[in-house]
Amino acid sequence: MDERRTLDELEPASMLSFVRDLANICSLAGLLCAVVAIYFAVLKMIPAAMIAVLWAVFFDWSDGLIARRTANRRTEQRLFGAELDSLIDVVSFAVFPAMVLLSYGQLSPWFLPGAFVILATSVIRLSHFNVFGLAGKAYRGLALDNNCLILAFVCLFANRTDETTFAIFLYILLVALAFLNVAPIKTPKFAGRWYYVLIAYVVLLTGLYGWQIG
Repeated sequence: MDERRTLDELEPASMLSFVRDLANICSLAGLLCAVVAIYFAVLKMIPAAMIAVLWAVFFDWSDGLIARRTANRRTEQRLFGAELDSLIDVVSFAVFPAMVLLSYGQLSPWFLPGAFVILATSVIRLSHFNVFGLAGKAYRGLALDNNCLILAFVCLFANRTDETTFAIFLYILLVALAFLNVAPIKTPKFAGRWYYVLIAYVVLLTGLYGWQIG
């Protein structure tokens, strides 16, 4: 049966009724972390921003796991959750790194093209994924969450050089990652045991950034 036709025959549910879905609650928790991360990035409190975005990645991975393990999840809940997750990804993995770049660039107009490239490639990638999905068991291009995982690692060493040099390095890195996001390459979809590797990574870097703050 055509899924779209089935949805068209249903009475539209209240928008807020979808918030009762546990997977969507998890997605919104990730959005909260992303908003906090952007807030700290604007204030140039980078360690706090990185802690927040790392947990945004954790919730992004967790919502899919919860969705798959939720019994009797309705078609409309699944489709709504997929759209919600995709829109939140724009905030977490596109707006946030763009704001970090602008923050390190002292809001210089020279950094605006880089921020645009990050945002443009991100929405192009997500639009393509929403239409075509996975390439078998792999992604087409580098998944967006990897950008923030790499960014969080790199920013651990921001104090090892002067701010201008690091800002230029960050510019090059984030633009390179942006092109990898839309590159015609296949990258693995990390799942299964990789979830526990992610948890260890998030906890470890949270501790390291917490030590920097302290």
